[in-house]
Amino acid sequence: MRLSNQVAIITGASRSIGAAVAKRYAMEGAKVAVNYRSHPELAEQVVEQIRRNSGEAFAFRADVSKEDEVAAMVEETVRRYGTVDILVNNAAMDPRKTWYEISVEEWDHIMATNVRSQFLCAKAAFPYMKDRGRGKIINVSSVTYFNGQKNFLHYVTSKGAIVGFTRALAREVGEHNITVNCLTPGAVYTETEAEKVGQQASDDALEALRSVQCFQRRELTYDLEGAFVFLASADSDFITGQTLNVDGGWMMH
Repeated sequence: MRLSNQVAIITGASRSIGAAVAKRYAMEGAKVAVNYRSHPELAEQVVEQIRRNSGEAFAFRADVSKEDEVAAMVEETVRRYGTVDILVNNAAMDPRKTWYEISVEEWDHIMATNVRSQFLCAKAAFPYMKDRGRGKIINVSSVTYFNGQKNFLHYVTSKGAIVGFTRALAREVGEHNITVNCLTPGAVYTETEAEKVGQQASDDALEALRSVQCFQRRELTYDLEGAFVFLASADSDFITGQTLNVDGGWMMH
């Protein structure tokens, strides 16, 4: 197992990408803190599945845009498991709206949830990684950073900021043998999408993607798991400040 005896915190892990990564990390031997904000029942389902497969995990509610709640999450993880080796900054919101209809309050809320949260979580986990002389920080951005997706101005802007944050933070923490990298998923089909837009809209999205992706199908959470494991494992120890695009050959850079 590639993550044996490692301790991972994954934000936004009650469903979709975060849940898939939590379960895969546990399969690879990591002890996992499953962060959630709004769906305790879903987070507990993730934890229960991990435990049924002989893994170790617990769920912790925290709004990761709030410093005190992030500190409590990290402290509880350390109390249970002793340290933090891996941080996956996955929590995000992606409302769709015409740009001139976005209020200042909504803009600030998206920036806090998608960007400030990553800064706060990295800052809280850093002392434990520094003490151990190693660590892995994986930030989640989006393919929309590359294509400038319409009707997602605040979301796309926040995801672009994450790429810059990744590069700058890698410079700050490299001397402590901590890697900081970024993943940009493509148009991942998740239960969240199914709930938001329905099957017809998802089918329409697939038709649109056929003309731009190399692989002629929707991306699934499973397609991302290997990249997350790679960036959390010793195999990526000399890789930092990088953005890895996993989108089925849509954007190439």
